Amino acid sequence: MAMMPLLAPRPTSTAAPTDPVAADPVPAAAYDLARRGLLPRHLAVIMDGNGRWAQTRGLARNHGHRAGAEAVRRVTRMARKLGIEVLTLYAFSEQNWSRPASEVQGLLTLLVEFLRQELDELRTNDIRLVAVGNLARLPLPVRLTLQHAIDSTARGRSMTLALCLSYGGREDLVQAARTLASRVAAGELAASDITEGALGQALWTAQLPCAPDLVVRTSGEQRLSNFLLWESAYAELYFSPAAWPEFDEQQLTAALQAFSQRQRRFGGVAAP
Repeated sequence: MAMMPLLAPRPTSTAAPTDPVAADPVPAAAYDLARRGLLPRHLAVIMDGNGRWAQTRGLARNHGHRAGAEAVRRVTRMARKLGIEVLTLYAFSEQNWSRPASEVQGLLTLLVEFLRQELDELRTNDIRLVAVGNLARLPLPVRLTLQHAIDSTARGRSMTLALCLSYGGREDLVQAARTLASRVAAGELAASDITEGALGQALWTAQLPCAPDLVVRTSGEQRLSNFLLWESAYAELYFSPAAWPEFDEQQLTAALQAFSQRQRRFGGVAAP
């Protein structure tokens, strides 16, 4: 998974203003799902395919990460318009540290650019930014900039935008188990008190208000790749063939329509 700026800088234009309704890129079908209460409360996205998208065009991989910025912008704005409560983006995995140093540095540079340049727009749109993952592994300047953005958007109530940074589902489960084991060893917690709820509260994702209802992965791959393994136990999965830079409002609408047609039984029996 690869990080890119969430809301790319807007190009300046001298064109005459257009009708805001006519210019809205969100399909009417998506608004219809929202009116009918058929949207996920929590949408999570594995943003895959930036590097391959660039390579098929003879470009460096970091060009793909920058091209993916517009897709992040589209999805973030569309989720906000539709009233989706939580949008979680798999931005940088624990395994991504193994990529070439130049690519890792490019990804972290893009993150810092977003945090500095797009903070006002997040605040204007009443979006709360949170970060999930092994954040201590990020370089100090990145952590400081990230914390400033988190603190500055803490009052946002219209949507939570969660960035998974240096994140891995297995790694999260391990650190949670170690935390609980340490509390048991210290006499603060009995082993019998370790429940699903206790484990969930020890995870990095405990700050999110709910588990994902829909997990979307782009670029045709059909696996979770260590993303929200505990939290996605009952999530619906949707796999799009489009590379992340090509993922647009129409394709997100298709994912949302597919979700609206699923029967979510959570281990029970569907109502007759």
